[in-house]
Amino acid sequence: MKRTGVAGVMVVAQLVLVVSSTLGVAQEAKSVQAVLKAPGGRTLAPEFALKDTTGKIVRLSEYRGRVVLLDFWATTCGGCIQEIPMLIEVEKAYERRGLSTIGVSEDIAYAGLKNADEAWDRVRPFVRERQVPYPVVMGDSRVTAAYDIKALPLTYLVDAKGRVAATYGGVVERANLEANIKALLAESR
Repeated sequence: MKRTGVAGVMVVAQLVLVVSSTLGVAQEAKSVQAVLKAPGGRTLAPEFALKDTTGKIVRLSEYRGRVVLLDFWATTCGGCIQEIPMLIEVEKAYERRGLSTIGVSEDIAYAGLKNADEAWDRVRPFVRERQVPYPVVMGDSRVTAAYDIKALPLTYLVDAKGRVAATYGGVVERANLEANIKALLAESR
């Protein structure tokens, strides 16, 4: 009889996990690492000119001379929501040393929205509530294709010369990210 009770509890626990995952309950995603590409093997990051939350055009090329953390995310992406607080902390810790972070919302493609206005209705409150200190721009189909975005979150580290130095497909592991940022900042001195 005890076995049946334990088995019954296990089945109920499994059902709770299945139901909770289908209801969108956030689960901690496994973090990913990236290895820096050698400087000679890096290619220029695709240029973009996208509007930020205030309507100002942000161009990636304006950040030459700084290391850039380029974060592609969406307001309904669980892994994105999980890592944004950490990215905010990293931005604050390294901004004065030469790091700039740009968030690129992929809400139009990710959520199947009609246009940027509909996406901004989600993104602006999200950014405001989380007090995101770095520029957030709205991605478009050209940027989605140029950066080969198939899943989110997707994060690129761009060196001070504008070349892609590392790519993280998934939730970024903080220690690895910081080690790579430090290495890129040392290169740019």
